Amino acid sequence: MKKTIISFLLLMASVHYAYAADTYTKGYVKRSTGKYVSGYHHTKPNHTKLDNYSTKGNVNPYTGKSGTVNPNK
Repeated sequence: MKKTIISFLLLMASVHYAYAADTYTKGYVKRSTGKYVSGYHHTKPNHTKLDNYSTKGNVNPYTGKSGTVNPNK
């Protein structure tokens, strides 16, 4: 039983770490068009394109979609 609890806690810690690397942008209305843009999750800004959800080789954990953007362009 103790091993099961420890395994569960390790799993929860790793899931929290994976989701801690992103941020949420609330929905808003664009002033130029008046259209509503739904809120969305994205990776925190940094100096690389390799860890973005839209980059090839990565998967968006919220939508399950694979990235399509070439990080070298």
